[in-house]
Parts: sequence; structure tokens; C-alpha cells
Amino acid sequence: MADPIFDFQQINLVPKLCVVDSRSECDTSVHLGKYMFKLPVVPANMESVINEELCIKLAHAGYFYIHHRFQVDTVDFVRKMHNLDLPVSISIGVNEDAYDVLRELISQSMYPDYITIDIAHGHSIKMKRMLEYIRAKMPSSIYVIAGNVSTPEGVREVENWGANAIKIGIGPGSACTTYHTTGFGSRGMQAWTVQDCARARQKIDTDIIADGGIKDPGDIVKAIAFGAKMVMVGGLFSAHKDSPGATIVGEDDVLYKEFWGSASAHQSSKENRIEGIKKLLPMVDKTVLEECEYLTECFQSAISYAGGTTLDALKGAEYYVRLL
Repeated sequence: MADPIFDFQQINLVPKLCVVDSRSECDTSVHLGKYMFKLPVVPANMESVINEELCIKLAHAGYFYIHHRFQVDTVDFVRKMHNLDLPVSISIGVNEDAYDVLRELISQSMYPDYITIDIAHGHSIKMKRMLEYIRAKMPSSIYVIAGNVSTPEGVREVENWGANAIKIGIGPGSACTTYHTTGFGSRGMQAWTVQDCARARQKIDTDIIADGGIKDPGDIVKAIAFGAKMVMVGGLFSAHKDSPGATIVGEDDVLYKEFWGSASAHQSSKENRIEGIKKLLPMVDKTVLEECEYLTECFQSAISYAGGTTLDALKGAEYYVRLL
């Protein structure tokens, strides 16, 4: 019988013998590219989730970040992060303006450490062309993340085109409407998709970044258990005091934060390409860095339940699927 298809909320991980005296002994750090980061979690590279100020704060604190690509001077950002002696992580698309950015960086011999090629349907000819361009024109030391894809075939092709990491997930995000507008995607089966795509890798050093469908910290842990090296989170990072979205005072005097998808009408100038929504979320009374500290504690507890001392203990953890 075929394995059941499932999502994060249907999964219960099975605990093992705890081998630590305190969860604080558990190490949540992860190696990605040439840097080690404190946590296998990255805020989504969306305008309502990340901005330059947060990029700098996260980098200073030892967390991974990916700056978004919307209405930003990417070349100036790369220069600024180099001057601050911090990891440089940018996003680009696949259209001509993205090539203009890369040509300018090449002309100045000023290279980022991480480039995320960020498009809705990453298993595409345009992605292939962009990966081939970066690999031909820029240093091989640049860690390239490509996405998004949701099939084993997509994983195998994108890794062969030159990606170091592949973002997994089409349409599972809370601000994404791709599934509802097109019928395609991994909504409702994101956990299974992450596992399926992780198993499809042909190169042992190709990393998987799960993107979307996360409702709570336990879902992030499950994504790591199913083969992700890093987990991208949007909604959980979008409503903090220092999140970039505008703060709105509701009729009930409750504070809200604006949150929108990268392909929403708010973001897009082309109404016929809308695959996202804009909404208000109740503001969380803490900062993004405080959320990262909380997630660190969650991961330390998870590692202790998994019977280990590092994130490796989560990989391949036994689990039950609750069929709904």
C-alpha cells in the first residue's frame, strides 16, 4: 500500500530516551554554506517579513536571513553588509532586472555569500538560465538557493543546474493563493512534499529548505525531521513589534500588523498575476530576535525528546500519521 499523504498537523513524532540533564545542553546550530548559524530557521524573504534593519540585526545575532528583492537597492545592500563584515544574503528574480543587478556586482567584484533565486515556479527554463549564468560568471563559493519546487523531478533538475539548496513548497503559505487560483501546489501536503523531495536528491550535499505551511514551532521541528536543513517561515515572523508591515489600530483598539504574500495585489503591479493576499494579524508583543530565542528553546526541547544533543537527532525521527 502506498504511503499516506500528510501535512504537519497530522504528524506526531515519537520520543526516545533523553540523554541530557538539561535542554540547554542541546545544540541548535546549523552549517549552511560557509557560515554556522544559531538556528535552522529563516524569516521568509517577503517585504512584510524582512527588511534591511532586521537583516542586520539577525546577522549580528548569528541567525540566517535572506533579504527580499522588492524595491530595494541590492547592490547598495551588498556593499553595506560587506562594510559591516556580516554575511551577505540577497534575493533576485529571473528577469532582465535581476541580470542587471548581477552584472553590476560582477563589474565591482563585489559578491554576496548567498543568492536566493526566488520565483513562484522554480522548476522552469528561466531558473535554468539564471543558475547557468551565476555558475558561469560568478565565484563558485557563492551558495545558491533556488526555488520554489514541489516535485522530485524538480529537485533533481534544479540541483543539476547548479543549486546548492532548493526551496520546497508551492502554495502552502498562509498568504499564498496559488492552490486556490490554479489548482497546483503542495497545500495540505507540505510535510509529505518536503520528505518526498528530500529523498529525491541525487547529491548528498544538496540542502533542502522547507518553505510554507508552518503553523507553530512543532511544525518547524517536523520539517527538519523530514529532511529539511533549514525552514523558511513567513506568518510566524510577520506580526512582531519590529516586523516591517504597517501597524494598524483596530476598532477594538487591538494592534495589528499588515502581512501580504509576494504575489499579492499589494505587492504586484500586474493584477492578472495575483497569487497572494493581504491580511491583518494581531501584533505579537515581542521582537523578531526574541522570537528566535523562543524558537531556540523549542528546538532544544525537541532535540531532548529525540534522544540526542544536536539537530541530527531529529533527522529520520519515527512518527505516526493521524489520518483525518
